[in-house]
Amino acid sequence: MAREFTPQIVTANDLLLGDVVYMTSQGRWVRELENAHIANSAEQARTMLEHAISQQEQVVGAYLTSIVIDDNGKPSPAHFREAFRAKGPSNLFHGKQADQAAGPGGQQR
Repeated sequence: MAREFTPQIVTANDLLLGDVVYMTSQGRWVRELENAHIANSAEQARTMLEHAISQQEQVVGAYLTSIVIDDNGKPSPAHFREAFRAKGPSNLFHGKQADQAAGPGGQQR
């Protein structure tokens, strides 16, 4: 039995800035997932990915990722990794990073 297609978008990283970017219906790159073009078929997804891969002067690491569309038509990442990427880089210290940054006696280094 064939697996049902789930909506997908193309994501990559901006070549110069490193930011997470998403492909629009015009084949441009934006930083907002809400503006990404949604592929509703495997053929459309493959075409979009081929176009993204050909833009090596703008992006690196282009790939397809599944999304979930809510009742209002807003897309959101289907996987934790993509949800984390969509939020942007984190420069806050957490867990062991916080302990190492604090140094002896809990003082910030």
